[in-house]
Amino acid sequence: MTAWNIRPIASALWRNRTGALLVAVQIAIGLAVLVNAIYVVKQRVELIGRPTGMDTANMIWVASAGFAKDYDYEATWREDIAVLRGMPGVKAASLFSNIPLSGGGSSTGYQARPGEVSPKETIPGNKYDVDEAAIAALGVKLVAGRPFEASEILPPSETFEDAPQAIVTKTFAKKLFPGDENFLGKTFYNGLSEPTVIVGVMEHMQGAWVGWDDLENVVLFPRQKNGPTSIYLVRTEPGQRDAIMRDIEAKLGGSNPDRLLRWVRPFDYFIDQSYLRDRNMAIFLVSVTTALLAITASASSASRLSTSRRASARSARVVPSARGAWTSSATSWSRTGWSPPRASSPVAALRSASATGSRSSMSCRASTSTSWSAACSRSG
Repeated sequence: MTAWNIRPIASALWRNRTGALLVAVQIAIGLAVLVNAIYVVKQRVELIGRPTGMDTANMIWVASAGFAKDYDYEATWREDIAVLRGMPGVKAASLFSNIPLSGGGSSTGYQARPGEVSPKETIPGNKYDVDEAAIAALGVKLVAGRPFEASEILPPSETFEDAPQAIVTKTFAKKLFPGDENFLGKTFYNGLSEPTVIVGVMEHMQGAWVGWDDLENVVLFPRQKNGPTSIYLVRTEPGQRDAIMRDIEAKLGGSNPDRLLRWVRPFDYFIDQSYLRDRNMAIFLVSVTTALLAITASASSASRLSTSRRASARSARVVPSARGAWTSSATSWSRTGWSPPRASSPVAALRSASATGSRSSMSCRASTSTSWSAACSRSG
């Protein structure tokens, strides 16, 4: 096992305390931003990935609006529903009042007993008026009870009153009747104390607003939607959605001159629009975090490279070559190999000879000019 020698590292950090502190602060800030960004992105991804309880991949929404003075709303939607249900590849088609997960809808408060109750006993529910084919068109699973029957579908209501029967989500029923497990046949009430009996319980379904805390509180009532705008939900066989969308536009687009086929859209369109802000936030945070990490890594690499170059420059100025020549313009010294340079004066030469303790004789001649020369001969 390699033993870590902490002392040199600690000494280096102590000599450059400011640099070490800046690096520590940089790392702390980078980690804080990274951790928070990952947490927010994880939240957004989990929010977008929540199960809807519906067969969203094979669902189409169609909007039709009458504009003529003598437009017959009921006759038109009944004719459209018959055409849609008779198309090859269509599993079910239903008339709906609103579109789930679209950001638009209606909600009201419900309670488990009539009369005045405390706010804690009032449970909000996202309500939809549907026909007898709604459960099949949504693709939701009933854990108890049954779908609506055609005889239970009520005509449109101008006062938006509730129907005497309802199909609710299991989440909504549990909040209304905490501690109970069997919700079939139970009665709940709206703010006017009008009773509604539960005839079916859906395992799971999401409502209109993705940011709503009670998104899974959904209540279906057997009632026709008010006109003159009609909304149809069409559920197709797997893999046939896009082809059937083109067939719907072709068949309904010109079938009635008194109305306008506003749009034919897959369910994914509305879901993407509802989660657009969350998706953009996740993309933005991932991009910023990636850029921050790239900048930090680049700055660290540049700092290490600059430090390495400065150290190399200092070494080049200090360390001589193993074999070479040194030259001075003032004294014109020369050196070859590693032998010491010759003495620069006769006195220095005599001192050097005395230090060696040799019995040699040296004769030196000095000229009267500014230049001088020394010649030393040694005999044993």
